[in-house]
Amino acid sequence: MALTDVGTDPAQTLIHEANELAAKAERLVLERVDGLAWDQAASAFDQIAQEQLYSFAHSRWPGVQLEPLLFRANGEVVGGTLMMVQPLPLNLSQIAVCKWGPVLKDVKSPDRARIYASMVRTLVDEYADRRGMMLSILPKAVPAPRNFMVEVLEKQHFGSGSSLLFPNRYIVNLRLDDEAQKRSFAQKWRYHLNKSLKSDLSFEHGEPSRLREFDALYQAMSDRKRFADHSAYDTITSLFETKVSAVTPELFFVHEGGEVIAGAIIFKAGDTAVYLYGATLDRALPLRAGYFLHWHIIRWLRDHTHASWYDLGGTDGFQGLHQFKKGMVGTAGHIEPVPPVMNYASHFKAQVVGNLAYWARDSLQKVRHQIEKYRSDLATPDQSRDE
Repeated sequence: MALTDVGTDPAQTLIHEANELAAKAERLVLERVDGLAWDQAASAFDQIAQEQLYSFAHSRWPGVQLEPLLFRANGEVVGGTLMMVQPLPLNLSQIAVCKWGPVLKDVKSPDRARIYASMVRTLVDEYADRRGMMLSILPKAVPAPRNFMVEVLEKQHFGSGSSLLFPNRYIVNLRLDDEAQKRSFAQKWRYHLNKSLKSDLSFEHGEPSRLREFDALYQAMSDRKRFADHSAYDTITSLFETKVSAVTPELFFVHEGGEVIAGAIIFKAGDTAVYLYGATLDRALPLRAGYFLHWHIIRWLRDHTHASWYDLGGTDGFQGLHQFKKGMVGTAGHIEPVPPVMNYASHFKAQVVGNLAYWARDSLQKVRHQIEKYRSDLATPDQSRDE
């Protein structure tokens, strides 16, 4: 049953729904499925992300137990999640992690807030109450000023935990025609794009078999930029080898003359496409190949997928990336933060041990970050925390 609209602002309507429904959340029927069945079902969910795929997670996090779950209401699948159960040292406890989930099947449903609240309630009952674990939910960044998922979690007594040092995500609106999209770009971004369109560049949609070609670009760029790479690039092959074509990433290349000088890997499933990896050669920079590449990716996603948004990811603290992505987001997109980890424990032991585990992990990450700042062989982040 949908709730009555409380205004013309969709974001405010969602907040109202979240506040009203959190206390009325129902327990849904849980169905445990195998990895392939989960990837096949989840490939059609609006909120699916690559981290929620079994084909990705089993190679990315080999030390955790993966539990793919579907949620049913009145016999119908309304969402799901890939839970990761992380054992803690000395078998003191376990943490149940839901990264970028739980995943709504239909993000435009008028009942989306009720369904999300009910999925969270069901996870609390299963993992926190029945199995005695700390439950950690990492909501996605959303293209809206307020994140209704965080509102739901707070109303269900989740506490705010660890957060990213540079949490902003840069999200482009895909549902614009060419002229409107160009008008949305920042003036300087549009200027560089127009320059690139006058160069002798060409755009190509590549086959998955050409991943090695992208590998060469990525390695060359990594050597040049000297970024500390904490990504999961070494596991990208697992996504390309998935048996579910709907979640296989897309490869794109830019040519100058007869040579590939830039490329990108894009996750296209769901309502939000995601920029996973990009790479350029030195000679691509004066040609503004990055502008050319993203312009054509935006148009390809608009014309070949049902995605409404294009998530460019974050910046890892580099000002140049911030300026580039901010200009592309323009006036029609959003720059919104990834929320902090939201934690819940109904058992005292799970709460204490879980908080200690997160404190230890965060402390190690801070030490690593400080060490990297002083390494002469790595580029130093230069973005202000306020941006």
